[in-house]
Amino acid sequence: MSLYPTLEDMEVSHMAATQHAAEQKLTQNAITAAGSGQTMDIVSGLYPTLDEWMGMDSKALQVYQPLNSTTGAIAPVTGSHQSHAEIKQGVRQVIGCKDPGSGKIGLSVESISKGVFVSYVESDSIAAKAGLRFGDQIVQINGESVAGWNKKKTIEFLKKADASQIRFAVRDRPFERTITCVKDSHGHIGFQFKKGKINAIVKDSSAARNGMLTDHFITEIDGQNVVGMSDDKILKVIKSKERTVTVTVMPEFVYDHMVKHLGKSLKKHMDHSEPTEL
Repeated sequence: MSLYPTLEDMEVSHMAATQHAAEQKLTQNAITAAGSGQTMDIVSGLYPTLDEWMGMDSKALQVYQPLNSTTGAIAPVTGSHQSHAEIKQGVRQVIGCKDPGSGKIGLSVESISKGVFVSYVESDSIAAKAGLRFGDQIVQINGESVAGWNKKKTIEFLKKADASQIRFAVRDRPFERTITCVKDSHGHIGFQFKKGKINAIVKDSSAARNGMLTDHFITEIDGQNVVGMSDDKILKVIKSKERTVTVTVMPEFVYDHMVKHLGKSLKKHMDHSEPTEL
């Protein structure tokens, strides 16, 4: 089954494949006609405006292979896949320690539906450098299953843990999803937000076409955490991106529970560093 980063990628790929097949058929017919001594006019291009559509070259699109489990092909509209924004299935190991000065790791958690989730990662902390992210589910700490633990029990366990090494087993942001949008000629992707919450979707925009929903909070832009950022700063991050923007969102009811114990001062100290390839 072929997977595409955006609806735009799927549509362009289908258009290019149809045009390519039509051109091959016309070429074959011309060869057959030449062999029989007949003449034939070749009409070039089933979609004469495809070369101009979104400013792309249809010849380059013909070699595109959709994303699947075994290929990392370049998509015709969005380009290379944003691996740092991708929410990956499965469980990964994260190894950290306590800061020698403060004795802290630099994170906080919340308990939701009998699971433990990362609700805060401090800027430039051990937790941030180790790769823990807002929304990650912690399933084990130092080999101990944390299923059913509340926030207090989790924090107490971390306080008593060996300062030199703490091993986490983590599931990648299970309550979140990513939506990749393509900017229009005005640089817009098609949704409005207030205090980080999406409250309107523009009709026929890339956001609408790709399934963006209201009543969700923006948590990341191209893999960069924006929780706690002002709307102006989030908008600045979006504007800094070129053709495409991958937005990570979380449902409002989950987000509210995650941040209910975070004051404004803590949100300001949240890790907002730009992601790096692992």
